[in-house]
Amino acid sequence: MIFRTLFFIFIYIPVMLVLIPLQMVLRLFGLYWPWLPRVFYSVGCVFLGIRVKTIGEPLHNRATLLLSNHISWTDIVAIGSVAEVTFVAKSAVRSTFFVGFLARLARTLFVDYNRRQDARRTSQEMAQRLAGNEAVLLFAEGHRDLGTHVQPFRSALVGAAQAAMEQGGAKDVAIQPVTIAYTHLQGLPVSRNERSGISGMNARGFRAVVTNLLTSGMKDVTIAFGAPIPLGPETDRKLVTKLAETQVRRMLVALNRHEKEIPALATATTAG
Repeated sequence: MIFRTLFFIFIYIPVMLVLIPLQMVLRLFGLYWPWLPRVFYSVGCVFLGIRVKTIGEPLHNRATLLLSNHISWTDIVAIGSVAEVTFVAKSAVRSTFFVGFLARLARTLFVDYNRRQDARRTSQEMAQRLAGNEAVLLFAEGHRDLGTHVQPFRSALVGAAQAAMEQGGAKDVAIQPVTIAYTHLQGLPVSRNERSGISGMNARGFRAVVTNLLTSGMKDVTIAFGAPIPLGPETDRKLVTKLAETQVRRMLVALNRHEKEIPALATATTAG
């Protein structure tokens, strides 16, 4: 706790005082430097006690929709430190103290799953990002889980990738499954009981969430980037979503069991 306090005062605050105004100026002129958020997220990993290991790598310089499982608030910091992506978050995040401000600076897309019209708006924004050969990451379960298994993926927003193709702006779109797994806590394998604390699902209220993040021990996180799934205009979005879900589930099981081979990374999966 002492280290994190000193790190926050003497390193994190100075970094924020430089990066946040710079990002605000860039946004004002319609510019975006993707490495700025990565620096911010990387410093955040140190502050939060997160060590990130990657398996595979994200696709580069092409329209990509990444579908990931979701365990904790820290997923965004961990993934953002190793991949240049735009996140899709629930609309409630936008109004969260300070977090919402940072999310807007990072060009996060917000969606209210309970409002069909809002989901359509988000799909259109996603299509614009994909048409610009950007990468968009969607926590496809729609909510957090403990990290022991994967909930069914939602397929509604996957249609945004096809919408981009229909608009003629994105000719080559790929779906890339992403698995995040919290494997060790303080150097020891994570137990089932500890997963509740890591996910923050046992915390009630924003203050409790922050306290939990700041007082938890050093966490080892593995992020596995799966085999890309090609997406065409006529591809069944539900089938593609299911294929991605299956990859993520297999990778999560392997990572939680500390297996050396991650089966879903061996070969690419195709859908037609």
